[in-house]
Amino acid sequence: MSSSPRRYFRRKSMQDFTPFEILSGHYDRGLVLLADHATNRLPNRYARLGLPETAFGRHIAYDIGIEPLTRALSARLGVPAVLSCFSRLLIDPNRGEDDPTLVMKISDGAIVPGNHPITAEEWNHRVEAYHRPYHQAVSRTIEAVAEASGKAPLVLSLHSYTPAWKGVPRPWHAAVLWDSDYRAVAPLLGALRAPGDIVVGDNEPYDGALKGDTMYRHCMMTGIPHALLEVRQDLIGDTAGIAAWADRLEPIFESLNADPALHRYERHPSRTGPYPA
Repeated sequence: MSSSPRRYFRRKSMQDFTPFEILSGHYDRGLVLLADHATNRLPNRYARLGLPETAFGRHIAYDIGIEPLTRALSARLGVPAVLSCFSRLLIDPNRGEDDPTLVMKISDGAIVPGNHPITAEEWNHRVEAYHRPYHQAVSRTIEAVAEASGKAPLVLSLHSYTPAWKGVPRPWHAAVLWDSDYRAVAPLLGALRAPGDIVVGDNEPYDGALKGDTMYRHCMMTGIPHALLEVRQDLIGDTAGIAAWADRLEPIFESLNADPALHRYERHPSRTGPYPA
């Protein structure tokens, strides 16, 4: 897979639903892109979880703009990417399995009827049919890139956030979130801020230290260099915005990936507390 033509890999669950998609690229390049909240899709059996269709155009269902941005960057850089193919309203892949917000009952004021009440059997089904297959795909991709490149991969996770929260505008055009491993964060922040044309948050509007989330599970615990980048949704809400951000990010990601310091295993303690045994 190190230099294969671009192919698209999907895995179907027992409901004939695709829980993840892997965009293929040159695994020996040493870079992996992730998109935890890429889509707003649901298996037919869930009937929109009792929500109106309009809910699935909101940020509560997915990270607006991130799927096309990730596809564009994967294609331009020629590197693999893993995308979730289910809405975060079903189960949130960027949460640990023991996180109480794994299946949300209320999201930004929207009550989710299909998530409350929820039986232990249904909770476990969603973990086994959607959450775990996505994370298994992430693990396999990272391992394949490490094997093909002969070094620690660089993992960059892409997300987006709303331009305002509870009526208060957010001034940041983008943000970099992290726990305690600053290796990829420092050059990413520096490159994003260098042109001087955007405001970039450093662990704003969220803190990147979250026990059990994707970066914790696949990078913090394993010592893999990484960063999580958030882009404001109004900036990537159309084709022009996505192209502009792909133009901005492509050379930055290339430069990061070319740095040998970002391809070494180096385990840092998490600000969330000790790692599981």
